[in-house]
Amino acid sequence: MSYRSRKASSCLLRRDATTGNWSAIPSPEPMPSTHPLQPAVQHGPPYISTTVALVGGVPTLMVDIPIASVLLALFVASAAAHMAILHINKHRGIKFLFSGMLFAVCFLRSVALAMRIVWTMYPHTANVAIASGILTQCGCVIVFVVNLLFAQRVVRAYHPRFGWHPAAAVLFRFLIACAVASLVMIIAVTLQTFFTLDEEIRRADRIVQLFAGTYMAVLAFVPLPVVALAALIPRGEQDQKQRPIEKFGAGRWRTKLWLLCITSALATLGAAFRVYTGYVPRPASDPAWYHSRGCYYSFNYVTDLLISTAYLFWRFDRRFVVPNGSKGPGDYGKNYSGGSDITRRGGRRGNERAMRSP
Repeated sequence: MSYRSRKASSCLLRRDATTGNWSAIPSPEPMPSTHPLQPAVQHGPPYISTTVALVGGVPTLMVDIPIASVLLALFVASAAAHMAILHINKHRGIKFLFSGMLFAVCFLRSVALAMRIVWTMYPHTANVAIASGILTQCGCVIVFVVNLLFAQRVVRAYHPRFGWHPAAAVLFRFLIACAVASLVMIIAVTLQTFFTLDEEIRRADRIVQLFAGTYMAVLAFVPLPVVALAALIPRGEQDQKQRPIEKFGAGRWRTKLWLLCITSALATLGAAFRVYTGYVPRPASDPAWYHSRGCYYSFNYVTDLLISTAYLFWRFDRRFVVPNGSKGPGDYGKNYSGGSDITRRGGRRGNERAMRSP
């Protein structure tokens, strides 16, 4: 075995990009030439670590293809439903881009599952394994952004002067920009770890990966305390005198809050699992419970599927919609134009009829 191959097999502190999670472990022995991730002879990059336990393991035909196929079909159906709702609302003059964002989540999850199926068919193709791991990370960020923007609308409903203040808008935009930047950093440093053997670079890449993953887990959790504080903090005297809570959308206000909290909790669960596996890596010879296929599919895919289904079933396009062109306090309470005034027309019964309408 060449010097370069021996060095590739003894990599330290690397990322398990084949499953979209972070891991690191020293490699005391040379890489087995018969490992399913690696060709018999490795002459150059990408360098795939085979000494670290993979979350979900190496996919197999009998186990992974049926599971991935079912999830793929469900995500495709969910994507089609979100796109149909987006077009229906657009035709009615209702601007609700979040349906398009959830369509993007389902689409990216479908592509990631398709790549895992391809990896099952071609287990020795390293580029397919790398692509599958990277795509696993992409869709969840959109869910974090959607929940954060819904939390912002809740804050503006309870505390309009604070929620519409330019400083508050800048804060939410900063959090979203950091989420996008974190995703870009994860993708960049992950690719770099597969094309370098420099241990110092890999250590630096690992620090970036863990930092970015931790930030996204915190961001997924942020809507929970934001909604709780917005509901519990007493409203200012001026807000109480000028206007009641600026409830928006159709349906009961309590249901909106519970729906947002549940989806945020699911998103936090998935993000926390992904970063947790990076802080507690295990060798391939001694995997932990969180390396099982059940954990891989549950925390990487099922959580997002539940979020998408919950938003579809409880018609989040009706519950979280606000009047087009809202720019300040009082705008959430305005009637919709073009016959779409679902928040004020007919009181509670009007809201219930709007929720039942297709």
